[in-house]
Amino acid sequence: MSPTVSAQDDTGGSTVEVTQPAEGVAAVADEAAVEEEAAEELTLESLKAEVEVAALAGHNGWMLVCCALVLFMTAPGLAMFYGGLVRRKNVLSVMMQCIFLMGLMTVLWALYGYSLAFGGDDGGWIGNTEYLFMNGVQRYWDDATGAAITPMEGGITRMTHMLFQGMFFIITPALICGAFAERMKFSVMVMFSILWGTFIYCPLCHWVWDGGPLSYNEGSIAGGALDFAGGTVVHISSGISALVAAMLIGPRMGYPSEPLQPHNLTYTALGAAMLWVGWFGFNAGSELLSDDLTSSAFMVTHFSAAAGAVAWAIAEWIWLGKPTVLGASSGAVAGLVCITPAAGFVQPMPALIMGALAGFICFWSCSRLKHMFGYDDALDAFGVHGIGGTLGAVLTGVFATRAAWDVSEGVPIGLIESGGDPALLIGQIVAVLITYVFAGVGSLILLKILDLAFGLRVAAEHEQRGLDIADHGEEGYQFA
Repeated sequence: MSPTVSAQDDTGGSTVEVTQPAEGVAAVADEAAVEEEAAEELTLESLKAEVEVAALAGHNGWMLVCCALVLFMTAPGLAMFYGGLVRRKNVLSVMMQCIFLMGLMTVLWALYGYSLAFGGDDGGWIGNTEYLFMNGVQRYWDDATGAAITPMEGGITRMTHMLFQGMFFIITPALICGAFAERMKFSVMVMFSILWGTFIYCPLCHWVWDGGPLSYNEGSIAGGALDFAGGTVVHISSGISALVAAMLIGPRMGYPSEPLQPHNLTYTALGAAMLWVGWFGFNAGSELLSDDLTSSAFMVTHFSAAAGAVAWAIAEWIWLGKPTVLGASSGAVAGLVCITPAAGFVQPMPALIMGALAGFICFWSCSRLKHMFGYDDALDAFGVHGIGGTLGAVLTGVFATRAAWDVSEGVPIGLIESGGDPALLIGQIVAVLITYVFAGVGSLILLKILDLAFGLRVAAEHEQRGLDIADHGEEGYQFA
């Protein structure tokens, strides 16, 4: 039966019954349902897009803060930590190294460093020219869409990823400077940093973090290694390079017969505190997102630093009779170094163990080991970063757990969690050894070339006078 509707005629005096076909009513109803469904889909799509925009803002904002925190580690953090440890006549030379490297390494990273480290598809021994001069990184105009396009790297913009990784490229050669402090020519330090960053850091970074032969996957050497934030890439590479540099350039004048005491431990303590804070960006930021794993990495970083500070101070208390501010500061840094490769893979209680072990072992390496072998690692770059980074990389193979980050798709990974399976531990040790050989031999070759061409060491009278005046024509302190 067809429905009827009532309507008045044009005169308004009578009502007319109009019969409407059933097919028409059904068509109208179907059209209304389609429009309602389309509106609902549009609302869901809009909501999803808004959520993605909000997530990007959160992740990207956090990562930009981490970029600033890691840069903060180089200066003022490392500049003050190292600056306080040298003698008064060399404080500006150390700070200049940090400040200058912030500029120099940024320029190199923008021109070609990022491309060599992260360019191309995953795998291989070195990146390619994909990101040279920031192509594929910077925003660009797309004529097809009539809009500016921002290249993405995972959940953040590629610009942010480039900036964050660039801060690691800055601080790593700055760490090496601690080994040859007070005696290397500034010009040679600049040339070495350029060569080291290009031929040592970029390939090693690609091997570990861009799917290369040391990354954690079945096709890698010995199954690869886990390195969350730079145990091999930053600390072991800089530590072994620092040892090579210290041995090649020789000890400071007067070492070890004369006391070469730090001139301002106030700087050093404040610098250590700044490094501690900045390290949250270093480690927690290496998740490259702001999520639950970020919180875990933040937590274990703090715990390991705390345990390291306490352990080193206790070691001094036992063997030297008094705990020192230098010891607590150095112990905190040792704990931070040790947890760096493990930050995304271990739980808080193992982090305390790792930090404590780092405090005790790095104390021994700085107070006993270097005297046993007679090298002058002036600011203990190898003793803290080389030894601490090695310890952390190895212990990652012991304490790693899928509960922190399930990188193994549910398969137990660490030596303890797996019930004794040494696969990951072997991969970690192999990666450490390869890093030692590659960075150590590579640094030796680079330094030998520079030594033959220019000479590594300042003149004896310049060393005695101090590098602040000799290299920079300035003094850190001018008293009336």
